[in-house]
Amino acid sequence: MKLLLVMLLAATGVGCGYSKPATTPPSPGTMPAIAALVPPSTAAGSSSFTLEVDGSNFNSNASVKFNGTAMTTTFVSATVVKATIPASAVATANPAVPVTVTNPGTAGGL
Repeated sequence: MKLLLVMLLAATGVGCGYSKPATTPPSPGTMPAIAALVPPSTAAGSSSFTLEVDGSNFNSNASVKFNGTAMTTTFVSATVVKATIPASAVATANPAVPVTVTNPGTAGGL
C-alpha cells in the first residue's frame, strides 16, 4: 500500500473574493496568499523535488516553509515562488504538512 504525503495549504483568507493578479512585486508589508501547490502531494519516501507555490503578493525575499522549516526558495514572480524540498522532509508519511510563505523583513507574512 502506498502512503501519500498530502501538503496542507496554509492560507488565511482576509476579504475573500476576486483580486487582480499582481504583475510587479508587492510593496513591503503586503500579505502573501497561497492559491495552489504544484505538485499538491508526493509519495512518502520520494526523492527531493521542487515545489511550486502559486499565489499572490510574493516579494523577492519570499521564503517558503515546509512543515515549519525554511526551504531554499527561488523567487520567480509576484505570483510564483519555488522551493527545494529535500528527501528527508518526505521520508515518512504525514497526512498533512503545512506549507507557508512569508515576506521576511516586512510585516507581510502567512
